[in-house]
Amino acid sequence: MRYLELATDLDTRALGARLALLLRRGDVVALRGNLGAGKTTLARGLIQALLSVEEEVPSPTYTLVQMYDGPDFPLWHFDLYRLEDPEELQELGWDETQAGAALIEWPDRAGRHLPAQRLDVFLENSGDGRRARLEPQGEGWQERLDERFG
Repeated sequence: MRYLELATDLDTRALGARLALLLRRGDVVALRGNLGAGKTTLARGLIQALLSVEEEVPSPTYTLVQMYDGPDFPLWHFDLYRLEDPEELQELGWDETQAGAALIEWPDRAGRHLPAQRLDVFLENSGDGRRARLEPQGEGWQERLDERFG
């Protein structure tokens, strides 16, 4: 388990960019935290690091999902805040995410569909900034985090 202090939005985006370097096909990153904790900011940093800094990354709050064609695999960015039933995920292309990687805001709303192997990123407000806690679930993530974050 790792704690990282994020003083600004730029620090939150930079954490996303660092995580982008670890992302592989089949990965799931679960972004957890209250409203305004920085989940979308972190996702923007990750997506822009994979695609390009100029890539517009809208919040999927109303569309529930945005899909991006990454250089090596597709990337899905889910915001499940407005999801009423986990079974609705099938209509959003949930099964297709195994061919790429998925970032999930409000992952608890995925219910039984949330995979056991994933990286949980907990974000919380801390003073004037934020704090992130990285918790690997299942095999593989711990080793990658050790490589990147020492």
